Amino acid sequence: MGVLDGKVILITGAASGIGRATALAAAAAGASVLATDIDEAGGRETAERAGGRFMPQDVTNEARWREVAEAAGPLHGLVNNAGIAIVRPLLETSLEDWRKQQAVNVEGVFLGVKHILPVIRDSGGGSIVNLSSVAGLRGNSVGLSCYSATKGAVCLFTKSAALESARRGWNVRVNSVHPGIIDTPIWDRMAESGPSPFNDPTASTDPVQRASGRVPGGRPGGPENIADGIVFLLSDNASYMTGSELVIDHGMTAGS
Repeated sequence: MGVLDGKVILITGAASGIGRATALAAAAAGASVLATDIDEAGGRETAERAGGRFMPQDVTNEARWREVAEAAGPLHGLVNNAGIAIVRPLLETSLEDWRKQQAVNVEGVFLGVKHILPVIRDSGGGSIVNLSSVAGLRGNSVGLSCYSATKGAVCLFTKSAALESARRGWNVRVNSVHPGIIDTPIWDRMAESGPSPFNDPTASTDPVQRASGRVPGGRPGGPENIADGIVFLLSDNASYMTGSELVIDHGMTAGS
């Protein structure tokens, strides 16, 4: 038997990276997966590989969240994974770039919790996992200050949502996951977001190069390393965890 047998899990940003790895790991653990993404081709491939369903979704669109919530049927878990990173020095960051990151990384998580928590509650309870980052736990180097702000917001929003859910007796746990340097396509998109502000390998947008100077052991993780932690939080094995930060960074923040 799998730890997610009988559970239906909604995963945003499921077309690639951590989202896809989570969909596959959840399916392997017995869950039925509903994958969503703005990347329809990638999302459909993930759903096919996970033996689940796919719905196209822009997580910044509240009307679409209502449609997904209505069409999903009973749900026992939500993974708010969709996110972006625009790498740019603070004084070169436009208000548009700031707002774009806030819209996807923060408002998308808020809308997911707002519209899906009641579905999970009314399905008998379950778990919400919000993807933050080690960048949401401490200050970061040149180019990541605005991204870091979004991930810090996710961390504290998660704790507050967890407290409200617990105190209202909704039986929906809410936790955050904080990956370190993980080798996923987001690094390619970060590199494409604008001229690189970096002059040293520890601040590179290449995950292998960046990990060599920051991670004990010198290597980045894989998306499956994060997916395993997410599956644990979705499962009843984590039934006494809510409002917690699960840091998966191979010791990167241990000396902070």
